[in-house]
Amino acid sequence: MKSQQNDPIYSQISQIKDAVAEVLEHAKKLGATAAEAAMSSTSGLSVSTRMGEVETIEFNQDGGLGISVYVGNNKGSASTADLNPKTLRTVVEKAIDIAKFTSDDPFNGVADKELLEFNPQDLDLYHPWDVSPEQGIELCHTAEQAALNADERIVNSDGASFSSHQGLRVYGNSHGLIAGFPRTRHSISTMVIGKDGEQMQRDSAYTVARDQAGLTDAAAVGLEAASETLAKLHSQKLGTMKVPVVFRADIANSLFGHLVSAIGGGALYRKSSFLLDSLGTQVFSHCVNIAERPHILKGLASSPFDSEGVKTVDREIIQGGELQTYLLASYAARKMNMTPTGHAGGIHNWLVEQTHNDLKALLKTMGTGLLVTELMGQGVNTVTGDYSRGAGGFWVENGEIQYPVSEITIAGNLKDMFKGISAIGGDIERRGGIQTGSVLIEQMQIAGA
Repeated sequence: MKSQQNDPIYSQISQIKDAVAEVLEHAKKLGATAAEAAMSSTSGLSVSTRMGEVETIEFNQDGGLGISVYVGNNKGSASTADLNPKTLRTVVEKAIDIAKFTSDDPFNGVADKELLEFNPQDLDLYHPWDVSPEQGIELCHTAEQAALNADERIVNSDGASFSSHQGLRVYGNSHGLIAGFPRTRHSISTMVIGKDGEQMQRDSAYTVARDQAGLTDAAAVGLEAASETLAKLHSQKLGTMKVPVVFRADIANSLFGHLVSAIGGGALYRKSSFLLDSLGTQVFSHCVNIAERPHILKGLASSPFDSEGVKTVDREIIQGGELQTYLLASYAARKMNMTPTGHAGGIHNWLVEQTHNDLKALLKTMGTGLLVTELMGQGVNTVTGDYSRGAGGFWVENGEIQYPVSEITIAGNLKDMFKGISAIGGDIERRGGIQTGSVLIEQMQIAGA
């Protein structure tokens, strides 16, 4: 883990903590019965190229401090990007003024003190990379050129991009909590176009990590983009039918993303979720187990506390298909007469347990059906669970890929789809907050688009 000595970001965090403390104290002096303040800041380099030419070089720096004050049950919020002490005092005063005009809401307030994380652990999220624009350009060129050289059918490029950013997050509230930590994120991506006869297709590949050492080699990213593109050439359409469907790992996480939305406190207390009153019930097939592990070192969704300062803890989300918990911030928890779960701001590293070795084994289990590798459109209703999206992928027979397919629609209802999951592969996608292998659903409706 990085030493805190001689790195200016730790000095910056210390200064911001002081600013947050001053803001909270000023709010108290002006009559706030409770207050909370948070600041995030990000800086870094972004580069994009296309066909060997540099398109953009951007040095990014942004951030801001937001404060919410509570005068009894009335809430007022204001924000600023200027940390000048005079400006901060003015922002607090504006928040207090706003609170005078808001309605009384008994569910308002900061998180309860006993839930807060006063001693956050270092999760090794900070790995700054002293990378120059020239190095970023070279990584883009390497990825793009590797794709273009992979096969003569790769005829064009939609470009390559590189980014390296570092940032920080500080949160404090009137219970005496003021905590913060730095984090980094680096990525390389490219998208290319393939042509064979009259058929043209495009696809992409990317790598992302907290630590540059965790990135896939730029040339390998290019080769993956080329491979994905070539595999889609000469795609066919399918007729209308009901068949088993495998969602490949890199898009299977979207299925569980719909679960995140459906069991979030906001959707539940508004009664706008297809999983209302589902706690402790069977929402998936028995083979599905999902664990949340917020403290994975270098994890892309790791955090010692949520955006309200509530400590994050290991949780079982789904066990044997049964829903074990909702995802509740303080406001929703009070509305529902429940306890906050540390999910203000999102989830923290969901790990979906595998049942099969890999994608190949999953296709053998499926036999004949559709392997989905691409989803399009937003046809998902999390109130009813209705699901209909454009898709592309491959037709599979006897466990073997036969040919690519495109311009199709897959449809179902998430309740049925969740309970229809019969297997999960060991080809784990790790480039996000939901880590899952490919997912086999027993049956879905397929139609030509």
